[in-house]
Amino acid sequence: MDQKLEQRFFLGILMLATIGFFWLIMPFFAPLFWSVAIAIIFRPMYVRLSNKFPAWPNVNALATLLVCVVIVILPAIFLVVSIGAQGLDLYQRIDSGEIDLQQQLDRLQDKMPAVQGWMERHDLSMENLPEKATAAALAGGQVIAQSTLNIGQNIFRFMIAMGIMLYVTFFLIRDGQKLVSLLTRALPLSKNRATLLFTKFVEVTRATVKGNIIIAIVEGALGGFIFWVLGIPGALLWGVVMAILSLIPIIGPGLIWVPVAFYMLVTGSYVSAIVLIAFGSIVIGLVDNFLRPILVGRDTKLPDYLVLLSTLGGLTFFGFNGFVIGPVIAALFTVVWGIFIREFKHEVVPSVKTVASSE
Repeated sequence: MDQKLEQRFFLGILMLATIGFFWLIMPFFAPLFWSVAIAIIFRPMYVRLSNKFPAWPNVNALATLLVCVVIVILPAIFLVVSIGAQGLDLYQRIDSGEIDLQQQLDRLQDKMPAVQGWMERHDLSMENLPEKATAAALAGGQVIAQSTLNIGQNIFRFMIAMGIMLYVTFFLIRDGQKLVSLLTRALPLSKNRATLLFTKFVEVTRATVKGNIIIAIVEGALGGFIFWVLGIPGALLWGVVMAILSLIPIIGPGLIWVPVAFYMLVTGSYVSAIVLIAFGSIVIGLVDNFLRPILVGRDTKLPDYLVLLSTLGGLTFFGFNGFVIGPVIAALFTVVWGIFIREFKHEVVPSVKTVASSE
């Protein structure tokens, strides 16, 4: 048999088998993705345990996984339950009339008649705005209520996904280095190129997950705290929303606290508005401007604008998982093109950070 024909036939089978395998595991993309991310973040702990207890790899991996469950997964589940409870409470208070949006909008109209003039110029009516705002708030509450109900109804599916994630994470923590070595040998790339790509993937994933989660926790906690101090309803809920929005660089929590501060300002709550503006601009803003370049930009070696664009693009295409996937794709893009220019064009390639700073 022709050797080239046999080789092409085998490569075709290899491609079909690979595509079929990825097609089979696509329904479990999210738990598998987070298994990889968690294994990357917690593997250094496993390595330290293995150095002390080299004869117990399974125990070391299990201990690492238990630490992950205690400090990451259990708090996340508790937070989701708390958000659902507070979201339902906010919805019930609006539905019962305890929180009167009509009254709040009337105050806004009285304090700022320019709003009425602007709306009239744009053919908008203030009369039906309260009904629309109330309907939107109730719809949002219903979404939260329905999501909470769905979690309860789909608890079996959730437990399967969680079980898959923990199960795969255990083996990735224990055998991750062996799998990387196997993939390095299997890929049709030189060892140096494959190692560089895997190293960059690990660096960016670790920096993005750790950095963004730390920033989200800090900014969400600060936002929820100032809302609680100022007596704004649903402080925990809004704190979590600000934490999620903090995944978007530069913009982040300002999407929540800026409109609230504006409302306080125009309705006469000047002290609360000034406190919120000062706290949001200085304290929360300082966290984003100071921590993000250190925790994310420096380790990923990506400039701030590329982190912003890749994060927004990742969130658009991949949902919540995109805040990690986007920067990883951007980093691999810069690495691959750097390899191409250096090895095929025989030129020295400065990093993107160096080019940005020199300009």
